[in-house]
Amino acid sequence: MTDTPDSSQNYQVLARKYRPLVFEDMIGQEALVKTLTNAFETGRVAHAFMLTGVRGIGKTTTARLLARALNYESDDHEGPSVQLDPPGVHCHAINKSSHMDVMEMDAASRTGVGDIREILDSVRYAPVSARYKVYIIDEVHMLSSAAFNALLKTLEEPPDHAKFIFATTEIQKIPVTVLSRCQRFDLRRVEAGALTTHLANICEKENAKIAMDGLALIARAAEGSVRDGLSLLDQAIVQAQGGKEVGGEDIRAMLGLADRTRVLDLFAMAARGDAKGALLEVRAQYNDGADPVIIVRDLLDICHETSRAKILGEAADFDAAPDMIARLHELASGLSTGQITRLWQLLLKSHDDVRSAPDPLAACEMALLRLAVAGELPPPELAAQILEGLKDVKLSPSTPVGGGASLDGKSARLSGSAPAQTAPQSPKPSGNAQARPALELSAEPSAPQLSSLGELVETMPNSEANLKWHIRKYVQVIKFEMGRLVFSAVSGAPEKLETDLRTYLTSATLRPWDVRRDFETVGDPSLIERQGIAKKQREQYELNHPAVVRAKELFPGVKVEFKDRAPTSNVIEGDFSNKKD
Repeated sequence: MTDTPDSSQNYQVLARKYRPLVFEDMIGQEALVKTLTNAFETGRVAHAFMLTGVRGIGKTTTARLLARALNYESDDHEGPSVQLDPPGVHCHAINKSSHMDVMEMDAASRTGVGDIREILDSVRYAPVSARYKVYIIDEVHMLSSAAFNALLKTLEEPPDHAKFIFATTEIQKIPVTVLSRCQRFDLRRVEAGALTTHLANICEKENAKIAMDGLALIARAAEGSVRDGLSLLDQAIVQAQGGKEVGGEDIRAMLGLADRTRVLDLFAMAARGDAKGALLEVRAQYNDGADPVIIVRDLLDICHETSRAKILGEAADFDAAPDMIARLHELASGLSTGQITRLWQLLLKSHDDVRSAPDPLAACEMALLRLAVAGELPPPELAAQILEGLKDVKLSPSTPVGGGASLDGKSARLSGSAPAQTAPQSPKPSGNAQARPALELSAEPSAPQLSSLGELVETMPNSEANLKWHIRKYVQVIKFEMGRLVFSAVSGAPEKLETDLRTYLTSATLRPWDVRRDFETVGDPSLIERQGIAKKQREQYELNHPAVVRAKELFPGVKVEFKDRAPTSNVIEGDFSNKKD
């Protein structure tokens, strides 16, 4: 149900034209409607209401609907009601803000105690025609302390014929003494799916053709605010003149958004330490019209969705295309929880920096450099394990506490600046170098530097026996270097082989790995295939050995056996690039 203007009136923006006139038109506020319905049916109606929520969520509209509900009166109904259709006797005047017994006040422009006293002086008088005198105070948090104090007594013991409705975007600024005297309703942000459906219905009424993916972008940019969504839709409809359909790319350009897929690519580059690729990509997005502030905000969204994919796995629910969801899970599998939270903190700080920087693009590029540096660092979980190993620090028995540092093999001597625990001694002449004070501790050996698949298998612990077997059986190497593995797979390989490899390599080498399965190129034989090839080559060599040939000539039908042969299971390396040999 909408408040449609006459054709002779000037154009009315969608936010006013489609303002709800009944509670059923409100979207996403089912809890509020249910509470009010139960209160009216049982007669337990509060004398003061506090409506809070983000801008554009419908606080003022709800206040007017509530004023109509309190004073609803029709030929076949008497008493407060949330059923406002058909309109009651007082509904039209209240909608137009012209009813004598419903007074609206904007606290942003009338903040003083004198303004409140005008209201309090009129409270004692009975309503002129309606059931209740209703006072709607918008942006009530703007009132002064004296004005709030003047309200307290009346809010505590108001006349039976008076009702107060307050609306605010900053509930934390309301004094507790006032808040405790009101029935509070928190208006929820409207979910993107519900808002998209609402916008689509309005487009149908306005005969505007806007693609659903474009409406979804508008709903996401509105951040749960219906008014913001309708204002953006107003802007989009202008582009739909002449029967033209406005597509998602048109909306994206209108909003200054970067393509979601490209933002995911950008996040992946930064997360794995590809600083050059990240800077080139963000510059390309900026040249295509993307706003650096929105790019960082989208990176925050991607980081959050990656964390949900990491923790919830297949149970995570995403409002995205299937290929995007698959990429989020793939990205999450290559990052630890600690890495994701570290990236989130960096992005959160960068968002404020980009918004306040004189050159937002430069600030955005520097933020991506910080992310890339963080991507090269070991996961925080591994750093915590290393620090755990430092708890066994011992004083060197040959030296006192002091400064200096050296590294020798697997033992580390760390300098410290902590004050000495003994009384200070007078300095000695600098002749021969005195023994430098140091701390000794045992350090974990450095992470392995892998150069081949064989080295990887040899260094894997017994706890990874299952993955070890899959690597030997299925992995056909195309490219193997420290930090990168490209491979094809033998038929029957597990679907999660790529993910499991990336996770293990990242953990074992203390650095991120780019692991990719190539479905088009065939790599070198797997380790087990190499064993088979080596076995055949050895057997062929044995059969053609001169001694074997001579023995068979001298003793026809003789069976020749070789002793102390190297087991084929040890053959894991070699040049097998020529598959025909």
